[in-house]
Amino acid sequence: MSRSVRPVPYGSEATARGSRPSWLTAADRRVLQLYLLTRISLWITAHGARWLFPRGSDVREAAPVLAPFQQWDANHYLHIARDGYFPADAGPWTAGWDNREAFFPGYPILLRAVHVIVPDWTAAGLLISLVAGAVAVLALSRIARAYVPEDADGHRTVLFFLLSPCALFLAAGYTEALFLAFALPAWRAAQRQRWAWACALTALATTVRVSGLFLAAAVAVLFVLSARTRRDWRGTAWLVLPALPPLAYSWYLHAHTGDWMAWKHAQERGWYREFHTPWEAWTNTWNAAFGGVHTTGYAAMFQAELAAMVVGLVLVALLARRRRWPEAVYVALSLWALGTSYWYTSVPRATLLWWPLWIGLAAMSLRRPGFRTAYLCVTVPVSALVALAFLTGRWAG
Repeated sequence: MSRSVRPVPYGSEATARGSRPSWLTAADRRVLQLYLLTRISLWITAHGARWLFPRGSDVREAAPVLAPFQQWDANHYLHIARDGYFPADAGPWTAGWDNREAFFPGYPILLRAVHVIVPDWTAAGLLISLVAGAVAVLALSRIARAYVPEDADGHRTVLFFLLSPCALFLAAGYTEALFLAFALPAWRAAQRQRWAWACALTALATTVRVSGLFLAAAVAVLFVLSARTRRDWRGTAWLVLPALPPLAYSWYLHAHTGDWMAWKHAQERGWYREFHTPWEAWTNTWNAAFGGVHTTGYAAMFQAELAAMVVGLVLVALLARRRRWPEAVYVALSLWALGTSYWYTSVPRATLLWWPLWIGLAAMSLRRPGFRTAYLCVTVPVSALVALAFLTGRWAG
Protein backbone atom coordinates (compact mmCIF):
# COMPACT_ATOMS: atom_id res chain seq x y z
CA MET A 1 0.00 0.00 0.00
CA SER A 2 3.03 2.28 -0.07
CA ARG A 3 4.79 3.43 -3.20
CA SER A 4 7.14 0.48 -2.89
CA VAL A 5 4.32 -1.90 -3.78
CA ARG A 6 4.41 -2.72 -7.48
CA PRO A 7 1.51 -4.94 -8.47
CA VAL A 8 2.19 -7.48 -11.19
CA PRO A 9 0.64 -6.12 -14.41
CA TYR A 10 -2.54 -7.92 -15.33
CA GLY A 11 -1.95 -10.04 -18.39
CA SER A 12 1.83 -9.68 -18.19
CA GLU A 13 3.75 -12.41 -19.98
CA ALA A 14 6.42 -12.10 -17.31
CA THR A 15 4.05 -13.59 -14.77
CA ALA A 16 2.18 -15.90 -17.06
CA ARG A 17 4.41 -18.55 -18.57
CA GLY A 18 7.82 -17.33 -17.63
CA SER A 19 10.64 -18.72 -15.59
CA ARG A 20 10.00 -21.48 -13.10
CA PRO A 21 11.90 -21.08 -9.82
CA SER A 22 13.48 -24.07 -8.18
CA TRP A 23 11.39 -25.88 -5.59
CA LEU A 24 13.27 -24.69 -2.50
CA THR A 25 15.65 -21.77 -2.83
CA ALA A 26 17.96 -20.23 -0.25
CA ALA A 27 15.35 -17.52 0.27
CA ASP A 28 12.71 -20.19 0.91
CA ARG A 29 14.93 -21.83 3.50
CA ARG A 30 15.36 -18.53 5.34
CA VAL A 31 11.58 -18.11 5.40
CA LEU A 32 11.11 -21.63 6.74
CA GLN A 33 13.71 -20.99 9.45
CA LEU A 34 11.74 -17.94 10.58
CA TYR A 35 8.55 -19.99 10.49
CA LEU A 36 10.08 -22.73 12.63
CA LEU A 37 11.43 -20.25 15.17
CA THR A 38 8.01 -18.67 15.63
CA ARG A 39 6.46 -22.13 16.04
CA ILE A 40 8.97 -22.89 18.79
CA SER A 41 8.09 -19.64 20.55
CA LEU A 42 4.39 -20.55 20.48
CA TRP A 43 5.04 -24.03 21.82
CA ILE A 44 7.08 -22.52 24.67
CA THR A 45 4.18 -20.17 25.41
CA ALA A 46 1.75 -23.10 25.41
CA HIS A 47 3.96 -25.08 27.77
CA GLY A 48 4.22 -22.14 30.16
CA ALA A 49 0.49 -21.45 29.98
CA ARG A 50 -0.50 -24.90 31.21
CA TRP A 51 1.76 -24.52 34.26
CA LEU A 52 1.34 -20.85 35.12
CA PHE A 53 -2.36 -20.43 34.35
CA PRO A 54 -4.15 -23.61 35.42
CA ARG A 55 -7.93 -23.91 35.57
CA GLY A 56 -8.47 -23.47 39.28
CA SER A 57 -6.42 -21.98 42.12
CA ASP A 58 -5.61 -25.26 43.89
CA VAL A 59 -4.40 -27.29 40.87
CA ARG A 60 -1.30 -29.38 41.64
CA GLU A 61 -0.65 -30.84 38.19
CA ALA A 62 -0.33 -29.14 34.83
CA ALA A 63 -2.77 -29.90 32.06
CA PRO A 64 -1.74 -32.42 29.39
CA VAL A 65 0.90 -31.21 26.97
CA LEU A 66 -1.47 -30.62 24.05
CA ALA A 67 -4.48 -29.49 26.09
CA PRO A 68 -3.86 -25.74 25.54
CA PHE A 69 -4.45 -26.19 21.82
CA GLN A 70 -7.72 -28.11 22.12
CA GLN A 71 -9.92 -25.06 22.59
CA TRP A 72 -13.05 -23.54 21.05
CA ASP A 73 -13.50 -24.29 17.32
CA ALA A 74 -10.83 -27.00 17.46
CA ASN A 75 -13.35 -29.06 19.42
CA HIS A 76 -15.98 -28.62 16.70
CA TYR A 77 -13.58 -29.90 14.05
CA LEU A 78 -12.61 -32.83 16.25
CA HIS A 79 -16.24 -33.80 16.81
CA ILE A 80 -17.02 -33.62 13.08
CA ALA A 81 -13.94 -35.64 12.15
CA ARG A 82 -14.62 -38.27 14.80
CA ASP A 83 -18.41 -38.55 14.75
CA GLY A 84 -19.56 -36.94 11.49
CA TYR A 85 -22.01 -34.11 11.03
CA PHE A 86 -25.15 -35.91 12.21
CA PRO A 87 -24.17 -38.68 14.66
CA ALA A 88 -26.93 -41.01 15.86
CA ASP A 89 -29.52 -39.04 13.85
CA ALA A 90 -28.85 -35.91 15.91
CA GLY A 91 -29.09 -32.52 14.24
CA PRO A 92 -30.60 -29.05 14.41
CA TRP A 93 -33.81 -30.65 15.64
CA THR A 94 -31.99 -31.93 18.75
CA ALA A 95 -31.93 -29.94 21.99
CA GLY A 96 -28.47 -28.59 22.78
CA TRP A 97 -27.23 -29.09 19.23
CA ASP A 98 -23.75 -27.63 18.66
CA ASN A 99 -24.45 -26.29 15.12
CA ARG A 100 -21.46 -28.13 13.72
CA GLU A 101 -22.77 -27.93 10.16
CA ALA A 102 -21.64 -24.29 10.20
CA PHE A 103 -18.11 -25.60 9.58
CA PHE A 104 -17.10 -26.65 6.08
CA PRO A 105 -15.88 -30.24 5.63
CA GLY A 106 -12.40 -29.82 4.15
CA TYR A 107 -10.48 -29.59 7.40
CA PRO A 108 -12.43 -32.33 9.27
CA ILE A 109 -11.96 -34.73 6.34
CA LEU A 110 -8.22 -34.14 6.33
CA LEU A 111 -8.13 -34.38 10.13
CA ARG A 112 -9.78 -37.78 10.00
CA ALA A 113 -7.30 -38.95 7.36
CA VAL A 114 -4.26 -37.78 9.34
CA HIS A 115 -5.71 -39.36 12.49
CA VAL A 116 -5.21 -42.75 10.84
CA ILE A 117 -1.46 -42.13 11.15
CA VAL A 118 -1.41 -39.86 14.22
CA PRO A 119 -3.68 -41.44 16.88
CA ASP A 120 -4.05 -38.30 19.02
CA TRP A 121 -6.67 -35.99 17.51
CA THR A 122 -5.07 -32.80 18.79
CA ALA A 123 -1.64 -33.81 17.56
CA ALA A 124 -3.12 -34.63 14.16
CA GLY A 125 -4.65 -31.17 13.95
CA LEU A 126 -1.42 -29.49 14.98
CA LEU A 127 0.49 -31.47 12.34
CA ILE A 128 -1.93 -30.31 9.65
CA SER A 129 -1.49 -26.68 10.70
CA LEU A 130 2.30 -27.04 10.92
CA VAL A 131 2.68 -28.39 7.39
CA ALA A 132 -0.02 -26.17 5.90
CA GLY A 133 1.48 -23.11 7.56
CA ALA A 134 4.87 -23.87 6.01
CA VAL A 135 3.27 -24.07 2.55
CA ALA A 136 1.41 -20.83 3.21
CA VAL A 137 4.46 -18.79 4.26
CA LEU A 138 6.45 -20.03 1.28
CA ALA A 139 3.66 -18.98 -1.07
CA LEU A 140 3.28 -15.63 0.70
CA SER A 141 6.99 -14.89 0.42
CA ARG A 142 6.96 -15.64 -3.32
CA ILE A 143 3.90 -13.47 -3.90
CA ALA A 144 5.52 -10.67 -1.89
CA ARG A 145 8.63 -10.69 -4.09
CA ALA A 146 6.51 -9.79 -7.11
CA TYR A 147 4.94 -6.81 -5.35
CA VAL A 148 7.88 -5.61 -3.28
CA PRO A 149 11.14 -6.26 -5.14
CA GLU A 150 13.09 -4.66 -2.27
CA ASP A 151 11.91 -7.53 -0.05
CA ALA A 152 14.04 -9.84 -2.14
CA ASP A 153 13.27 -13.06 -0.28
CA GLY A 154 9.86 -12.15 1.13
CA HIS A 155 11.33 -12.47 4.61
CA ARG A 156 10.04 -9.11 5.81
CA THR A 157 6.47 -9.80 4.69
CA VAL A 158 6.49 -13.19 6.38
CA LEU A 159 7.86 -11.63 9.57
CA PHE A 160 4.97 -9.16 9.72
CA PHE A 161 2.55 -12.00 9.05
CA LEU A 162 3.91 -14.45 11.61
CA LEU A 163 4.10 -11.83 14.36
CA SER A 164 0.64 -10.46 13.71
CA PRO A 165 -1.79 -10.37 16.66
CA CYS A 166 -3.75 -13.51 15.73
CA ALA A 167 -0.88 -15.56 14.30
CA LEU A 168 -1.48 -18.16 17.02
CA PHE A 169 -4.37 -19.52 14.96
CA LEU A 170 -1.92 -20.60 12.27
CA ALA A 171 -0.51 -23.09 14.78
CA ALA A 172 -3.72 -24.27 16.46
CA GLY A 173 -6.16 -26.83 15.10
CA TYR A 174 -8.01 -24.19 13.13
CA THR A 175 -8.60 -23.71 9.40
CA GLU A 176 -6.55 -20.57 8.73
CA ALA A 177 -3.29 -22.35 7.90
CA LEU A 178 -4.94 -24.96 5.67
CA PHE A 179 -7.01 -22.34 3.87
CA LEU A 180 -3.94 -20.23 3.13
CA ALA A 181 -2.02 -23.32 1.99
CA PHE A 182 -4.56 -23.53 -0.84
CA ALA A 183 -5.46 -19.86 -1.28
CA LEU A 184 -1.99 -18.34 -1.58
CA PRO A 185 -0.69 -20.83 -4.19
CA ALA A 186 -4.00 -20.32 -6.00
CA TRP A 187 -3.40 -16.59 -6.12
CA ARG A 188 0.17 -17.10 -7.27
CA ALA A 189 -1.07 -19.37 -10.05
CA ALA A 190 -3.69 -16.80 -11.02
CA GLN A 191 -1.02 -14.11 -11.22
CA ARG A 192 0.85 -16.35 -13.64
CA GLN A 193 -2.36 -16.94 -15.61
CA ARG A 194 -2.40 -20.65 -14.89
CA TRP A 195 -6.14 -20.67 -14.53
CA ALA A 196 -6.66 -24.41 -14.23
CA TRP A 197 -4.30 -24.58 -11.26
CA ALA A 198 -5.66 -21.38 -9.77
CA CYS A 199 -9.27 -22.56 -9.90
CA ALA A 200 -8.47 -26.09 -8.72
CA LEU A 201 -6.62 -24.75 -5.68
CA THR A 202 -9.39 -22.22 -5.05
CA ALA A 203 -11.89 -25.09 -5.14
CA LEU A 204 -9.86 -26.83 -2.42
CA ALA A 205 -9.93 -23.57 -0.44
CA THR A 206 -13.73 -23.51 -0.68
CA THR A 207 -13.88 -26.92 1.00
CA VAL A 208 -12.20 -25.36 4.03
CA ARG A 209 -13.88 -21.97 4.49
CA VAL A 210 -16.58 -19.92 2.84
CA SER A 211 -13.81 -17.36 2.28
CA GLY A 212 -12.83 -19.53 -0.65
CA LEU A 213 -15.77 -18.05 -2.54
CA PHE A 214 -14.36 -14.56 -1.94
CA LEU A 215 -11.06 -15.78 -3.35
CA ALA A 216 -12.93 -17.22 -6.34
CA ALA A 217 -14.44 -13.79 -6.98
CA ALA A 218 -10.99 -12.18 -6.84
CA VAL A 219 -9.60 -14.77 -9.26
CA ALA A 220 -12.51 -14.09 -11.60
CA VAL A 221 -11.83 -10.35 -11.52
CA LEU A 222 -8.14 -10.97 -12.21
CA PHE A 223 -9.11 -13.25 -15.09
CA VAL A 224 -11.30 -10.57 -16.68
CA LEU A 225 -8.59 -7.94 -16.27
CA SER A 226 -5.95 -10.27 -17.73
CA ALA A 227 -7.81 -11.63 -20.74
CA ARG A 228 -6.64 -10.05 -23.97
CA THR A 229 -7.39 -12.51 -26.77
CA ARG A 230 -10.09 -15.00 -27.69
CA ARG A 231 -7.72 -17.76 -26.65
CA ASP A 232 -7.44 -16.21 -23.15
CA TRP A 233 -11.22 -16.27 -22.77
CA ARG A 234 -11.30 -20.02 -23.33
CA GLY A 235 -10.30 -20.45 -19.71
CA THR A 236 -13.60 -19.04 -18.50
CA ALA A 237 -15.00 -22.51 -17.77
CA TRP A 238 -12.40 -23.02 -15.05
CA LEU A 239 -13.98 -20.21 -13.03
CA VAL A 240 -16.97 -22.44 -12.27
CA LEU A 241 -14.83 -25.03 -10.49
CA PRO A 242 -14.58 -23.28 -7.07
CA ALA A 243 -18.37 -23.21 -6.74
CA LEU A 244 -18.69 -27.00 -6.91
CA PRO A 245 -17.50 -27.94 -3.37
CA PRO A 246 -19.90 -25.51 -1.60
CA LEU A 247 -22.72 -26.75 -3.83
CA ALA A 248 -21.88 -30.35 -2.97
CA TYR A 249 -21.80 -29.52 0.74
CA SER A 250 -25.14 -27.71 0.51
CA TRP A 251 -26.61 -30.75 -1.26
CA TYR A 252 -25.29 -33.04 1.49
CA LEU A 253 -26.81 -30.86 4.21
CA HIS A 254 -30.09 -30.64 2.32
CA ALA A 255 -30.22 -34.42 2.13
CA HIS A 256 -30.00 -34.60 5.94
CA THR A 257 -31.89 -31.49 7.02
CA GLY A 258 -34.06 -30.46 4.08
CA ASP A 259 -32.34 -27.06 4.15
CA TRP A 260 -30.09 -25.96 1.29
CA MET A 261 -28.61 -23.20 3.48
CA ALA A 262 -28.23 -25.28 6.63
CA TRP A 263 -24.64 -24.14 7.14
CA LYS A 264 -25.68 -20.48 7.08
CA HIS A 265 -28.61 -21.06 9.42
CA ALA A 266 -26.30 -22.91 11.82
CA GLN A 267 -24.08 -19.83 11.92
CA GLU A 268 -27.10 -17.68 12.67
CA ARG A 269 -28.20 -19.91 15.55
CA GLY A 270 -24.78 -20.37 17.08
CA TRP A 271 -22.94 -17.13 16.36
CA TYR A 272 -25.58 -14.43 15.76
CA ARG A 273 -24.70 -14.22 12.07
CA GLU A 274 -28.19 -13.27 10.91
CA PHE A 275 -28.18 -10.27 8.58
CA HIS A 276 -28.00 -6.76 10.04
CA THR A 277 -27.05 -3.56 8.31
CA PRO A 278 -23.38 -2.56 8.62
CA TRP A 279 -24.22 0.38 10.89
CA GLU A 280 -26.33 -1.85 13.16
CA ALA A 281 -23.46 -4.32 13.42
CA TRP A 282 -21.01 -1.52 14.24
CA THR A 283 -23.33 -0.09 16.90
CA ASN A 284 -23.96 -3.46 18.53
CA THR A 285 -20.25 -4.25 18.57
CA TRP A 286 -19.41 -0.81 19.96
CA ASN A 287 -21.92 -1.24 22.76
CA ALA A 288 -20.52 -4.67 23.57
CA ALA A 289 -17.00 -3.24 23.64
CA PHE A 290 -17.56 -0.05 25.61
CA GLY A 291 -21.10 -0.17 27.02
CA GLY A 292 -20.16 -1.98 30.22
CA VAL A 293 -22.60 -4.81 29.50
CA HIS A 294 -19.94 -7.54 29.36
CA THR A 295 -17.02 -8.62 31.49
CA THR A 296 -13.71 -6.95 30.74
CA GLY A 297 -12.33 -9.98 28.93
CA TYR A 298 -15.35 -10.25 26.67
CA ALA A 299 -15.40 -6.49 26.05
CA ALA A 300 -11.72 -6.57 25.08
CA MET A 301 -12.51 -9.11 22.36
CA PHE A 302 -15.13 -6.79 20.90
CA GLN A 303 -12.65 -3.93 21.01
CA ALA A 304 -10.30 -6.08 18.95
CA GLU A 305 -13.14 -6.76 16.50
CA LEU A 306 -13.67 -3.03 15.99
CA ALA A 307 -9.95 -2.39 15.49
CA ALA A 308 -9.68 -5.19 12.93
CA MET A 309 -12.71 -3.88 11.04
CA VAL A 310 -11.13 -0.43 10.79
CA VAL A 311 -7.91 -1.99 9.48
CA GLY A 312 -9.90 -3.89 6.88
CA LEU A 313 -11.79 -0.81 5.70
CA VAL A 314 -8.58 1.18 5.35
CA LEU A 315 -7.01 -1.71 3.46
CA VAL A 316 -9.90 -1.87 0.97
CA ALA A 317 -9.73 1.89 0.43
CA LEU A 318 -5.99 1.76 -0.27
CA LEU A 319 -6.32 -1.21 -2.61
CA ALA A 320 -9.08 0.54 -4.54
CA ARG A 321 -7.05 3.72 -4.70
CA ARG A 322 -4.19 1.80 -6.27
CA ARG A 323 -6.59 -0.01 -8.61
CA ARG A 324 -5.75 -3.41 -7.23
CA TRP A 325 -9.31 -4.48 -7.88
CA PRO A 326 -9.03 -8.26 -7.40
CA GLU A 327 -7.51 -7.93 -3.93
CA ALA A 328 -9.95 -5.14 -3.05
CA VAL A 329 -12.87 -7.39 -4.00
CA TYR A 330 -11.48 -10.24 -1.91
CA VAL A 331 -11.07 -8.18 1.26
CA ALA A 332 -14.30 -6.24 0.72
CA LEU A 333 -16.36 -9.43 0.44
CA SER A 334 -14.76 -10.71 3.62
CA LEU A 335 -15.64 -7.50 5.43
CA TRP A 336 -19.20 -7.60 4.12
CA ALA A 337 -19.69 -11.16 5.37
CA LEU A 338 -18.23 -10.36 8.78
CA GLY A 339 -19.68 -6.86 9.08
CA THR A 340 -23.34 -7.63 8.48
CA SER A 341 -24.04 -9.87 11.47
CA TYR A 342 -25.62 -8.84 14.76
CA TRP A 343 -22.12 -7.96 15.88
CA TYR A 344 -18.59 -8.61 14.64
CA THR A 345 -17.19 -12.07 15.18
CA SER A 346 -13.76 -13.39 14.09
CA VAL A 347 -12.65 -10.26 12.22
CA PRO A 348 -9.17 -10.28 13.89
CA ARG A 349 -8.68 -13.89 12.78
CA ALA A 350 -9.76 -12.94 9.28
CA THR A 351 -6.86 -10.48 9.01
CA LEU A 352 -4.58 -13.50 8.65
CA LEU A 353 -6.24 -14.22 5.31
CA TRP A 354 -5.67 -10.71 3.91
CA TRP A 355 -2.28 -11.20 2.27
CA PRO A 356 -2.27 -7.67 0.73
CA LEU A 357 -2.16 -6.32 4.28
CA TRP A 358 1.12 -8.04 5.14
CA ILE A 359 2.69 -7.16 1.81
CA GLY A 360 1.64 -3.55 2.23
CA LEU A 361 3.01 -3.32 5.76
CA ALA A 362 6.34 -4.75 4.60
CA ALA A 363 6.47 -2.18 1.80
CA MET A 364 5.72 0.63 4.26
CA SER A 365 8.49 -0.55 6.57
CA LEU A 366 10.97 -0.34 3.71
CA ARG A 367 9.99 3.25 3.01
CA ARG A 368 9.93 4.17 6.70
CA PRO A 369 12.66 2.25 8.54
CA GLY A 370 11.25 3.00 11.98
CA PHE A 371 7.92 1.44 11.13
CA ARG A 372 9.10 -2.15 11.59
CA THR A 373 10.33 -1.42 15.11
CA ALA A 374 7.07 0.30 16.01
CA TYR A 375 5.06 -2.58 14.54
CA LEU A 376 6.96 -5.20 16.50
CA CYS A 377 6.77 -3.22 19.74
CA VAL A 378 2.97 -3.17 19.43
CA THR A 379 2.17 -6.54 17.92
CA VAL A 380 4.52 -8.78 19.92
CA PRO A 381 2.87 -8.09 23.30
CA VAL A 382 -0.59 -8.14 21.72
CA SER A 383 0.22 -11.48 20.09
CA ALA A 384 1.39 -12.84 23.45
CA LEU A 385 -1.84 -11.73 25.12
CA VAL A 386 -3.99 -13.29 22.40
CA ALA A 387 -1.98 -16.51 22.63
CA LEU A 388 -2.40 -16.67 26.40
CA ALA A 389 -6.12 -15.89 26.13
CA PHE A 390 -6.59 -18.79 23.74
CA LEU A 391 -4.23 -21.27 25.35
CA THR A 392 -5.76 -20.76 28.81
CA GLY A 393 -9.37 -21.04 27.62
CA ARG A 394 -10.12 -17.34 28.00
CA TRP A 395 -10.52 -16.56 24.28
CA ALA A 396 -13.81 -14.82 23.51
CA GLY A 397 -14.12 -13.86 27.16
